[in-house]
Amino acid sequence: MDAIARPAVLALRSLSLAYFVQATGALSVVGSLAAIAAQWGLSDAQTALLITVFGVTFALAAPLLQVAFGHLPRRRQVLIGLAVFSSAALAFAVAPDYRALLAARVAMGLGAALIGPVLGALAAGLVEPRQQGSAIAMVLLGLSMAGLVGMPLSAWMAQAWGARPLFVAVAAAGLLTALLIRLAVPAQAGGQAISLTTLGRVLTDAVLLPAYLVVFFIAAGAYTTYAFIAPIIRDVFHGSAHTVSAGMAVLGMAGVLGNLFVVRAARRYSADAMLLAGMGLLALDLLLLLAPPTLALLFGMLLLWAFATDIIWPSQQRRIVELSAELRGVALAVTASFVFAGIAFGSALAGLLYARYGHHANLLGSLGLLLLALAFLALSARRAQMPGWPHAAD
Repeated sequence: MDAIARPAVLALRSLSLAYFVQATGALSVVGSLAAIAAQWGLSDAQTALLITVFGVTFALAAPLLQVAFGHLPRRRQVLIGLAVFSSAALAFAVAPDYRALLAARVAMGLGAALIGPVLGALAAGLVEPRQQGSAIAMVLLGLSMAGLVGMPLSAWMAQAWGARPLFVAVAAAGLLTALLIRLAVPAQAGGQAISLTTLGRVLTDAVLLPAYLVVFFIAAGAYTTYAFIAPIIRDVFHGSAHTVSAGMAVLGMAGVLGNLFVVRAARRYSADAMLLAGMGLLALDLLLLLAPPTLALLFGMLLLWAFATDIIWPSQQRRIVELSAELRGVALAVTASFVFAGIAFGSALAGLLYARYGHHANLLGSLGLLLLALAFLALSARRAQMPGWPHAAD
């Protein structure tokens, strides 16, 4: 396969940075639960709700914002989203109380809903069709770098300086990223004008709907454990705040390796095969965590976790792109909604299970949700092979 042209690579890297900023701002709460709870006098469950409210907002807003603003050029949508996201992060930093924190997280979710769904479609439009799998994986490297740099750095900043400076930094990074995208990503024609009818068709498509549910249950399964990884490290593995930061760094390093693997493997293997491999590794990782807790087990689990999830996320986006063709913009927006709905559901379930039954319940809950994802993957694949299936792009 031909190499991606250098100008397109620069544009893809700048979009990857946007994913980095969004992921760090959205999920830094995971690594800084204790600092946020201490700053505003919250419980772990209240702090975890800040993850949930972000996910619910994103899930509801992403497809509706594509109906309202999908006709705008995708680069402009990303720039508007970064402006809203950055302003909301600053509002979070200066929030006087819990209500203001929740409002700021809602606003961050709205900004992110204009960023995340568009990045995959924008990346796919910068390259030839045969290069789309690699291009999407390159952009999603930002998620891995959020794990390698953003998550441990945010945990360290929250511990050393407090939660408020952390979100000031997120706001500044968002604005600088918007400037880079303005310079590096070429201006394009308007995006897709999406009607509510089209949105309804994409939502109810016989093949795409189970594909979205695959994404939902994978995200829910992952976050039923991952949302409480900091309390699990603290309470089960008896780790300190430094252990949490080190754990986030391990996640990121393994995630980068996983992403680099996917960029190359996407040229040889189908999205379905990659998705199955990632889900299998994630399930194996959860089973290993049922063993007696040791720090060696913890860091081994984090290595495998990051590698598995970095196979899963770009593969599910690539699968949606392949299934939805010309309607990939709205399909990816709906996909992102199901991802963050899954994150919201999993985060809420994580708090409930951990508080009542302990971390083994989180692990078993994650495994159950992954089994549901596998069932819907089989259903979606079977329906896609049916004769006469009306492709979403027709």
